[in-house]
Amino acid sequence: MKTARLLVALVLAFSLGIIPLAAQTQSPGTDPLGLGTQEGSMSASDVQAPSPAPSAAGRGEAPPVRRSAECDPYLDPNCIGAMDPSRVPIGPSSVQPPSTPSLPQGAVANLGVKGLEHEELTEFQQFASDAVGTLLPIFGRSLFTAVPSTFAPVDGGVAVSSDYVIGPGDELYIQVSGQINFASRVPVDRSGQIYFPKVGTIPVAGVRYGELADYLKSNIGRVFRNFDLAVNLGRLRSIQVLVVGHARRPGSYTISSLSTLTNAIFASGGPSVRGSMRRIQVRRGERMVTELDLYDLLLGGDKTKDVFLQDGDVIFIPPVGPQVAIAGSVNVPAIYELKNAAALETQVAAAGGLTTVASTQKVTVERIEHRSVRVVREMALDSAGLKFQLQDGDIVRIYPIVPRFENAVTLRGNVAQPGRFPWHEGMKIRDLIPNKEFLLTRKFWQNQNQLGEGAAVTSTQKERVTSEALHSQIKRSAPEINWDYAVIQRVNAEDLTTRLIPFNLSRVVIENDVSENLPLLPGDIVTVFSQEDLTVPTAKTSKFIRLEGEFKSPGIYQSAPGETLRSLVDRAGGFTPQAYVFGAQLTRESARIEQQQSIDELVRNMDAELQQAVVAGSGSVDAATLQAQSQQRKALVDRFRQIRPIGRVVLEIKPSDSGTGALPELTLEDGDRLFVPYKPTTVSVVGSVHSPNSFIFRPGTKIDNYLKLAGKGTRNADLGNAFIIRVDGSVISKRTQSGFWSGGVESARALPGDVVVVPVKINRGAWIRALRDWSQLASQIALTAASLAVIAQ
Repeated sequence: MKTARLLVALVLAFSLGIIPLAAQTQSPGTDPLGLGTQEGSMSASDVQAPSPAPSAAGRGEAPPVRRSAECDPYLDPNCIGAMDPSRVPIGPSSVQPPSTPSLPQGAVANLGVKGLEHEELTEFQQFASDAVGTLLPIFGRSLFTAVPSTFAPVDGGVAVSSDYVIGPGDELYIQVSGQINFASRVPVDRSGQIYFPKVGTIPVAGVRYGELADYLKSNIGRVFRNFDLAVNLGRLRSIQVLVVGHARRPGSYTISSLSTLTNAIFASGGPSVRGSMRRIQVRRGERMVTELDLYDLLLGGDKTKDVFLQDGDVIFIPPVGPQVAIAGSVNVPAIYELKNAAALETQVAAAGGLTTVASTQKVTVERIEHRSVRVVREMALDSAGLKFQLQDGDIVRIYPIVPRFENAVTLRGNVAQPGRFPWHEGMKIRDLIPNKEFLLTRKFWQNQNQLGEGAAVTSTQKERVTSEALHSQIKRSAPEINWDYAVIQRVNAEDLTTRLIPFNLSRVVIENDVSENLPLLPGDIVTVFSQEDLTVPTAKTSKFIRLEGEFKSPGIYQSAPGETLRSLVDRAGGFTPQAYVFGAQLTRESARIEQQQSIDELVRNMDAELQQAVVAGSGSVDAATLQAQSQQRKALVDRFRQIRPIGRVVLEIKPSDSGTGALPELTLEDGDRLFVPYKPTTVSVVGSVHSPNSFIFRPGTKIDNYLKLAGKGTRNADLGNAFIIRVDGSVISKRTQSGFWSGGVESARALPGDVVVVPVKINRGAWIRALRDWSQLASQIALTAASLAVIAQ
């Protein structure tokens, strides 16, 4: 009673101006009435501006004023500076919010709830988080992260309920026709009356809007007869309510007379993290008008306890009641407030019920007993368990089902229909894999159904499928099944260890060998591998070889196990009469990888040794020369880094050899490509010569003649280290053979397709020894036209 009387007295004092409104707009962290803790600050645009409190200067005091560069405005009320709204000032402050215009007539204060996500955790939130390993939100707090516009009725845009009670400050729009004609907006004065011409004053305060037309008609009917009357509400009055207790922003609010309790709750930011959502009270004078449970609204959409507010109403948000945490496999895991004693069934329903994967076999409740010890209770979610009564501080954990199949076996890997299948007594491998067609995967059929590769073409174009693309297409079709090895993975029921039981897939599926058709148990996993999953012996892999160029039947051929290059070419019909067998180019992926690794290592060593040479020679030359040499060496290394090998294998065929007998008995690998060109008619000279070019081959002509045709070497040419790249991929230099070509390669006889490379002369010294010989690097590379272009630069 004392508290209620105090509230009434305070509201009256506010309304009469005895206590300035500024007193209730204290800084965040203080409570204007001592009834709650203010957790945040009100937005200046959301409440009618109060009159500022008397300043310190007005009281005869002169507090020192300091700028924010010298002080912290969050700690010092005399500090002048911008304040970050995300920070909460500490301690009391006499700084008042600036004056702002009042809210528009008919609008509800609509405070944003920025920073709600930064609210401190309650002690129980942290306690529950430590227990379940995840942070649980307070149920219903998310409702106040953004205030919906539907909770802010605007004058003229919202229908007025027939229960609306007319009061001072409202405006009535009255239209009368008949014996008297009248149309005007009539305000309700402070005494609750309106004035009607020739009738006088009519008291309307307290009349419901739905009864207003009949009420006015009866009063005007005392003077006039035979008339029609219509009345509507125009401009509505504003009311002032006080939000106290554990609101997020307690204070005095000027709101529309259409506002209900829920409107005011949203305007004040809702209950704080320590405020109750289930016992929000509206007090009018000495009586309590209603007690609202927000859970009724959140869980069932029930607003029957929501009431229209009146001027002077006090909204009180008490401290939060008992709380429990619901975690795990429920649809809305959160911290819930208990209103009365609640059974587990009730709280699970409030948490949105069980999820699809929730287990009803086990639920645990962690409880604090006698505020001294913690205990754990375990039960099933059966009829008895659901009646278990929860207490303040309980932490309920509902577990998901264990993802274990009781009666299934799993088939996976290189099969058409991987999945889980029901186990039955006497089930064996052939029940899972009934025939060999079951091993053709969906990807295999998708690739089989492709019409070609490449970009879309127009009606005037034809799609061109290269031999490389066709080879790739064939490789993706081929089933590539590992017929020799498949495995059953089984968990030992005694010690839960995993056991692998291998079997021969070919004997089970193709040969129908009963001894290999092993029985299956529930939980078994059968895995079928492809040849890419596990490397199989070379003789058992599918190999596709490309024969291109001067063959009688060029194309893509599948080699037999252990087949050699010579026998495959014989089977393909051999060469054409124009074939230049000496220039045959065999490229292989494994050789390309090895060559790339060798080149990378050689370039790394070259780079390191050249760096050492630069350091060693730095004392003998000036800085400009040293920088020029360093840049020159770096450019050379960078050029070699651009070279990419093609994986060419030198077949060591003599220039005079012809026919398939010239080919070596080399075992084939998947992806091998043999290209046989027609006999070339030119010899090329590249590098540091005056006229790099290709010249007509003339039998018996020496290399020196072609060098002369190219203008011999330039001033920077290193003719002594020139070398020849034969069409078979071999490299000839003055160091490749002993006792001969002491002066270089000029005296060698040219062969069709020869490429003569003349390198650039580099200043001799330690780093030229590191570079060793051009031909050494060239021998590491199956030189293509692109590689030659790099060297020629």
